[in-house]
Amino acid sequence: MAVLVTGAAGFIGSALVLRLLDRGDCVVGLDNHNTFYDPALKEARIAQFINHPNYQHLRLDISRREETCEVFKAYNFNQVVHLAGQAGVRFSLENPSAYIDSNILGFANILEGARHADIEHLVYASSSSVYGANTQLPFSVSQNVDHPLSLYAATKKSNELMAHSYSHLYGLPTTGLRFFTVYGLWGRPDMALFKFAEAISSNRPLTIFNHGKHRRDFTYIDDVIEGILRVLAKPATGNTSWSGTNPDPGSSTAPYRIYNVGNSQPVELMDYIEALERALGKVAKKQYLPTQPGDVPNTHADVTEFEAMFGYAPATGVEEGVRKFADWYKNYFSITS
Repeated sequence: MAVLVTGAAGFIGSALVLRLLDRGDCVVGLDNHNTFYDPALKEARIAQFINHPNYQHLRLDISRREETCEVFKAYNFNQVVHLAGQAGVRFSLENPSAYIDSNILGFANILEGARHADIEHLVYASSSSVYGANTQLPFSVSQNVDHPLSLYAATKKSNELMAHSYSHLYGLPTTGLRFFTVYGLWGRPDMALFKFAEAISSNRPLTIFNHGKHRRDFTYIDDVIEGILRVLAKPATGNTSWSGTNPDPGSSTAPYRIYNVGNSQPVELMDYIEALERALGKVAKKQYLPTQPGDVPNTHADVTEFEAMFGYAPATGVEEGVRKFADWYKNYFSITS
């Protein structure tokens, strides 16, 4: 199988590339290696597979339309997993144009490339952030998600709408995955677990927003990758029960689907921090602050439809997942105590 993975130097993308190569696929990875966080971490991720005989790496920005289209012309892809894009809720308050360029223009270029190349299945990253102002838990793909609380969330909602139009107009099978707080080995430095580990290791106080009252559906990276692989193998099809008089937001008569990918077991942020303290063997200093603009107070994934369709649900508990991250973190940064 020939697979294009965008965002291949990223957290989820690099983990996916490894699994695809391990099972024998030919993979082309694409990434622009921007400086949103330390590029050295991205280089270290791809060093795990850059010399694999079935892998080719392209340094390319998907917002460049002609260059992105040329990639689809140059390779005979069967499937595409689109994980590239500008991430982060808080950064979207500071640099909104980065989200328009990457998440809107970039995704449009991927859709165009996929439809002209007659791709069998386009799987793309959405986010639990699209639930925005919704307060009914657990979050279900059947809920309306028209009230995003950040531009980042708005771009992800836009991606879902754009994908539907291509599925409807061109019969392109698309599946959007709403990831819920992914964490684990090789994680992103801008995310809470990485920041907490840095602070604890440096004896600096943790900055804890919303006074630590958040509840998050933390989802371990290995569980997410297994979910992506199962989805990739089963291209989206139209829902024959779909009705325009009572439209289901998560499906369509077109080959279009949306699924939650989450652990479906929300954890208090303070319990998450305590698991990290145990894993690192140090008690953190803590600084409590109010909620930040754009943050969703609580997340909880309803994965009923995902389980029913793919026979799988993430199952790695926070204690185990955080311990694995801490072991990797100490090894990567050569921390001995």
